[in-house]
Amino acid sequence: MMSPGTARFMLRLNGMRFVDHSAGRWPKKCVVPTGPHTTNRDFPYGLWARAAAGQYIQFVAKSTLFRGPAGAVMKSLGGVPVVREKRTNFTQSVAKIFAEREEFKLCIAMEGTRKKVDRFRTGFYWIAREAGVPMVFAKFDFGNKVIEFSEPFYPTGDVRADFDFIYRYFDGVRGLVPGNSFVYDPAVLEELPQGDAASGSPRR
Repeated sequence: MMSPGTARFMLRLNGMRFVDHSAGRWPKKCVVPTGPHTTNRDFPYGLWARAAAGQYIQFVAKSTLFRGPAGAVMKSLGGVPVVREKRTNFTQSVAKIFAEREEFKLCIAMEGTRKKVDRFRTGFYWIAREAGVPMVFAKFDFGNKVIEFSEPFYPTGDVRADFDFIYRYFDGVRGLVPGNSFVYDPAVLEELPQGDAASGSPRR
């Protein structure tokens, strides 16, 4: 991973400021929900942002993608293979990785696609709940030319209230492809469980 100074220089060279509200308060384990994700061109900005923060933030993918030469590249970039057993779902499989490691920071693109969406997938939230770890939000705001990490957010257990906070945090943030950016409609909260849903059927 490149040095924080080099990474910040690369961001400035590409017209972006960098703000880390978690500086000095990064937890050893956390989920890093990231958005908006509007194009593959977000990838180098993500590498620069994690280096600028001085944090080794990784991503997960199914184990079959880590075979052969491509697998070596995936691992070098911070990829972690997930073996999905028949008796466990994806959320439990990733939570198991958190349990097995002393330090693990996991980036998840909330939209699950580069196309425009009207709601986020909820897997990142259920992983944080299952693993008992906080979330640090990564906002890629190309409209205001800033990439920023939030302070740690600990799920309250009130699913709709938590998602209302998350949606408002990312509402109207303009991605690198503005037309694919997210706009919040509070009506989407009605699809989520009410109150404290300690478990459920995470939608990915």
